[in-house]
Amino acid sequence: MTIYTYDLDPALDALAVFERLHHHPFSLFLDSADFNHPDAKYSFVAAFPVEVIEGKDGIYTVSNANGVQHMDDCNPFDLVRDRMRHYKTSLFALEGGAPFQGGAAGLFGYDLARTLESLPSNATSDLQMPDMAVGIYDQVFAYDHKAGKGTLYIHAREEAQAEAKYAHYCKMLEAAALGRAPAQSFEPVWKSNFTRPDYEATIQKTIDYIHAGDIFQANISQRFDAELPQDFDPYAHYLNLREMNAAPFATYFNLGGLILSSASPERFLTVKDGVVETKPIKGTRAHVPDDEALDTLYRNSLENSEKDRAENIMIVDLLRNDLSKSCRPDNLKVTALCALESFASVHHLVSTIQGQLRAGYDALHLLEGCFPGGSITGAPKIRAMEIIDELEPTRRGPYCGSMGYIGFDGAMDSNILIRTLVYQGNAVSFQVGGGIVADSDPAEEYDETLTKAHGLLESFKAPRKDNAAQPKPSRKTKAA
Repeated sequence: MTIYTYDLDPALDALAVFERLHHHPFSLFLDSADFNHPDAKYSFVAAFPVEVIEGKDGIYTVSNANGVQHMDDCNPFDLVRDRMRHYKTSLFALEGGAPFQGGAAGLFGYDLARTLESLPSNATSDLQMPDMAVGIYDQVFAYDHKAGKGTLYIHAREEAQAEAKYAHYCKMLEAAALGRAPAQSFEPVWKSNFTRPDYEATIQKTIDYIHAGDIFQANISQRFDAELPQDFDPYAHYLNLREMNAAPFATYFNLGGLILSSASPERFLTVKDGVVETKPIKGTRAHVPDDEALDTLYRNSLENSEKDRAENIMIVDLLRNDLSKSCRPDNLKVTALCALESFASVHHLVSTIQGQLRAGYDALHLLEGCFPGGSITGAPKIRAMEIIDELEPTRRGPYCGSMGYIGFDGAMDSNILIRTLVYQGNAVSFQVGGGIVADSDPAEEYDETLTKAHGLLESFKAPRKDNAAQPKPSRKTKAA
């Protein structure tokens, strides 16, 4: 196959395009909403997949134009790799183009780890969300925020087929209603799966495991649930969320009845030309831009916190070990250690680790070897996940899994799914947690979860300002 590129109307950025396509099943928005963040260079709209791969508890389906095929007891990462090879599309990217020009993209939920490791089943599985939901996309709209320019990439056997796909894409854009989703204001009544005393007692149990020598660290979370009105629009709320809590690795994924809406600040893994990078986050303080003195106090507290730095360094060591499964051990290096990064509502300590893939290894090998991310499990990872399953009452589902893309050319970028809302019918839920170490204070750890939840909770309180309708797309074929 060949990659063909097309222009849409210059007034249509990635958000405007996705607003017109978000109602289609398996429409996916990889949204670099925090334009000031150095990693927020591109946003991507993936729609109309040629194939969908879904699975839960080790049972998978592959759906395409030929029907539905059932796959049991297979390695999900191998399955994605095999299905991508089936399409035999371009194994290159257009030089100078966007980093994602087509390939597999979607959800790798936390509980996918159960297909990789033998874990207990104490926690209740009450979410219907699949462990993995991935589309194979031969049409991707990529928007370069710095250049202020978008390109539609289409994979096709010949130009006539590409033209037909382009015409259909424009038809779908033009068929959508003009204007953004109406502003909504609804404040849910949230209920946690922990009371404060129970959460603090759970933190103390985790500390006891640390003193007993089971682990050095574990990430423990609580889940908030609420009921919504029947006419609540998750996408209209996403627009509110991205304005109030912009994040460099935000996503919105319509799985057809189930929806993920995320304002994640954390990159998990990226691969480009065999070069690997991960950026674990550990250490959090509130960001109060309207109070400079208080904000400076929080920043200094985080930068000088021995506990937060130790927690971060511990996860750096864990991730270096995970990366070594797929990367050359002589090439791994920490390029930034405990650097302070500021986001819409919080400050974080962020480290950066880089490496080079070994010969014969690809992005899916890397993802499998590092999954789930060490920053949201603990160390040692397997024992930490066993303790998480024992102490958290419900399975995590998407939370602390990953959303991202694996290009046909082998490139990958992915996030850690935190600050993430899960919509099922008229119910919504999200989780927040933190890394627990030997000198953690249970009361402070509970308060930190509320700090992390603040942006999500506030996003439901005030309606988003309506914006003017976007113009219709116009046909401007670029190069084939």
